[in-house]
Amino acid sequence: MKTEHSISAGAPGGYREVLRMAYPLIISTGSFSVMQFVDRVFLARHSAVSIQAALPAGLLSFTLICAFMALAGYANTFVAQYHGRGDPEGCSRATAQGVWLSLLSWPLILLLIPVGRWLLANAGHAPEVLAQELDYFTILMVGGVTIPLGAAISSFFTGRGDTLTNMYAQVAGNAVNIVLDYALIFGHWGLPEMGIRGAAIGTVIAGVVPSAIMFALYFSPSLHAAYHTRTSFGWNRRLMARLIRFGLPSGLHLLLDVSSFSAFVLMTGHMGALPLAVSNIALSINTLAFMPLVGISIAASTLVGQYQGRHDATHAEKSGWTALKVGLIYMTGMAASYVLLPRLYFTLFSSEENGGFTLDELLGLGRYLLIMMATWGLLDSVNLILAGALKGAGDTRFVMWYSTAGSWGLLVPGQWVVIYHLKGGILMAWAWLTFVIMILSVGFWWRFRQGRWKSIDVLGRQEPLPPARTGTEAYILPE
Repeated sequence: MKTEHSISAGAPGGYREVLRMAYPLIISTGSFSVMQFVDRVFLARHSAVSIQAALPAGLLSFTLICAFMALAGYANTFVAQYHGRGDPEGCSRATAQGVWLSLLSWPLILLLIPVGRWLLANAGHAPEVLAQELDYFTILMVGGVTIPLGAAISSFFTGRGDTLTNMYAQVAGNAVNIVLDYALIFGHWGLPEMGIRGAAIGTVIAGVVPSAIMFALYFSPSLHAAYHTRTSFGWNRRLMARLIRFGLPSGLHLLLDVSSFSAFVLMTGHMGALPLAVSNIALSINTLAFMPLVGISIAASTLVGQYQGRHDATHAEKSGWTALKVGLIYMTGMAASYVLLPRLYFTLFSSEENGGFTLDELLGLGRYLLIMMATWGLLDSVNLILAGALKGAGDTRFVMWYSTAGSWGLLVPGQWVVIYHLKGGILMAWAWLTFVIMILSVGFWWRFRQGRWKSIDVLGRQEPLPPARTGTEAYILPE
């Protein structure tokens, strides 16, 4: 028997193929943005202290977990290249190594809880804010394994171009999160009112949902018949070594990148209640734009990986540039809404309990932050999407070192000078952030255009390639 997988998706590397790969990822990451956005709105309406505590604590927890997520999730590149190569069992073996890495990360995540609590305690935030930060952070870290585990198992589906399955699973989990947040934050349906602790508990419980759905499908009879998912689930020393070799720089890149941004957020806590509240609200608004760009970045990484798996660098490059154009079109629309509709965004976060700040007080500062956010959002589209394309080709070392130079060589030292020495305020701090993002975007554009990534061999192939087709096009697998 033969089973046909996927269908033609238009010209290789063209808009139709990229959009076919990207739109489910945009929806799934967009639903995550909506979930986070609604979560922040709930917290803002519950307490001004809660919204001030949620962003720093949530960002710090993600900072300490993200390296494990990126390492386990780098299985996506291996799955994509095995898929492009026409090796179904290789897709399963790569996924299994990602899952093993995610499970091994859990004890390490738990050991990082005291580190995170110490960082929060020394951030200089108000005592009532710190108390809620510690609760929120600790609960998220205890359940933190769901993040790398979800990244690992989803790589089997996204790496093969099956982004719809990932979309359905993620949307289901995010919908559960919204419902649980509403019930646990405010104490509805007979549940206790738990405020920010309820938001954290809801997030952890809901985080199990997408992984459970995808694991059930992964081990299903149909996928086992085509990909040997059950029998390929063991530890593979050679493949694990290659996954760590290419995935570790990716994990370190994300850790250093996110940690630099976390440092920026923590430093803004010294600027006073109003700048902190406005900055945190603006960054919460930014999740609406940021997460769909992550979806486009994953699509770029997957397509570049699939074409590189077939030694087709021409269409790999075309896929990267097309994904960038799609991202810039999307971000242009979001940027326009930031500039034209600032009152609409900030109205969602204003309430009688919002620390005594009126909507006009929030807008007085917030509209300028949204204008800057529109500018660096367009620049960050280049960073996210082309960095994703480079990682799909295996150029993870450049991504790591260049991002580190920008984040810890420019962003953090510059913010330290602006905030603590020049006393420049939140507008100057955000202006420096915009400048650093511009520098990074130029470098990633240059690196991808230069094309050195085309010669990187991720899989270490030694045997001839079997007949197969690439991208999201159809190919035939023997059963």
